[in-house]
Amino acid sequence: MAGYVDWMRDAVADARLALDSGDVPVAALVLAADGTVIGRGRNERELRQDPTAHAEVVAIRAAAATTGDWHLTGATLVVTLEPCVMCAGAILSARIPRVVFGAWDEKAGAAGSVYDVLRDRRLNHRAEVVAGVEADACAALLLEFFAERR
Repeated sequence: MAGYVDWMRDAVADARLALDSGDVPVAALVLAADGTVIGRGRNERELRQDPTAHAEVVAIRAAAATTGDWHLTGATLVVTLEPCVMCAGAILSARIPRVVFGAWDEKAGAAGSVYDVLRDRRLNHRAEVVAGVEADACAALLLEFFAERR
């Protein structure tokens, strides 16, 4: 887990940028096999008025544009919140073999909490899941965001 802490801290910094548009502060990075960031994304649903503009989808689109290939077979996705079902589907479709996330999503998570889409053996692709990296920092940002809206 120690190898992903710096990347997760980078993602948390990006997640704070989502606050400027009123979006839920979630961010994702796609790393190439050598650790180079090939895609970045943060939630932009409010900014774009696009229900699919979750951080993971934005980052995957950016990585595919960077590499010129939608097959992200050597990549790692680092995201501050456990992916939802839609994002898990995008991750598997992009053939990303490893997902590292921070905070658990007990309401909509699809990487082990509510569902486990990323590791479902019935599907033709699966991903390794590394959970809880910098979980407290990731969760605190979300808790602060939602507390301000209540």
